[in-house]
Amino acid sequence: MFTEMWVDRTDYHHTRVVQGDLPRSGEGEILVAIDKFAMTANNVTYAASGDLFGYWQFYPTGKDPWGKVTVWGIGEVLASHVEGIAVGERLYGFFPMASHVVMEPGELSERGFTDAMPHRSELPGLYNYYARTQSEPPQLQALEDQRCIFFPLFITGYVIADLLLDNDWFGVQQVVIGSASSKTGFSTAAFICAAGFEGVIVGLTSDQNVAFSEALGCYDRVVSYSEVDSVANEPSAYIDIAGDVEVRSRLHHSLRDNAAQTLLVGATHWDQFGQSVGGGPLPGSEPQVFFAPAQIEKRDSEWGRGVMMGKAYAASIELVTQLAPTLMMESHSGAEACDAIWQSLLRNQISGQRGVMVSLQAEA
Repeated sequence: MFTEMWVDRTDYHHTRVVQGDLPRSGEGEILVAIDKFAMTANNVTYAASGDLFGYWQFYPTGKDPWGKVTVWGIGEVLASHVEGIAVGERLYGFFPMASHVVMEPGELSERGFTDAMPHRSELPGLYNYYARTQSEPPQLQALEDQRCIFFPLFITGYVIADLLLDNDWFGVQQVVIGSASSKTGFSTAAFICAAGFEGVIVGLTSDQNVAFSEALGCYDRVVSYSEVDSVANEPSAYIDIAGDVEVRSRLHHSLRDNAAQTLLVGATHWDQFGQSVGGGPLPGSEPQVFFAPAQIEKRDSEWGRGVMMGKAYAASIELVTQLAPTLMMESHSGAEACDAIWQSLLRNQISGQRGVMVSLQAEA
């Protein structure tokens, strides 16, 4: 039997658990047991931007308004009808909130493959590639949970930092990061610093997360959302991970012409995501939607395919090792636990300090 959790695309709080007979893999396909997957604010962003960037299309339900939220996880091959892929292999990649999935490997190599299901042919390659972990360094194999929880977010932070560096920091003297306590937020700050930015890095966060954000050591200054008007009026880039329309508006009106660049990255405030993309005009520069695959593709064309991702992985391993003492890892199993974590994410109740892994195998 397999288990999946579906989410109502019109009301993310409304979920349903779907169970049925274990799917069968046909010729050219593999059946994968999804051993475990991470649940972070990133998954809420995938839902909120699912129509804009196609995340709902990876694993369609075929039954509106239901969708399968995508997650980063570890799977194990249960059955294989593909020459070169053995039962028992472990895979890392973009899965649904589910216990099992059938895949059609294409472009197979020793390191990994793409899922060649027809409905995925036009989707971004970054999310359509599955790593065969047995070919990877032991150091990376030993970080399965950390890889699922932190690496997608840290890699996003790395690409943001690279985009700023690639554009000479857009001429700014200050980078302001919303949702500073989030994994994407503090990794972005760390990588901007590592890339040689000589200006000031300011973190914006809620009152209860100020102390944690300061303790990370990634920011020159941490400011609560209630004091956003106190941010220095200097040429600034705003990395909007929170997606809070009010905060962004207050910051732009405070900085005015010094709001030189605003990147819309995430949706910690997922219920405002539509406004964060299509809101009215603000003083300063017009906010731009950040899409990591675009910058990765640019670097692939300049540096060679895979070079940037290799750099991002190395930087992520270093950062997760550095921050390990401050992070709390936890594991949960079953559909009830999965839904409870999802509801907590929607209410923004999972701090950046927590690393949450979930498995639906217990009910499969």
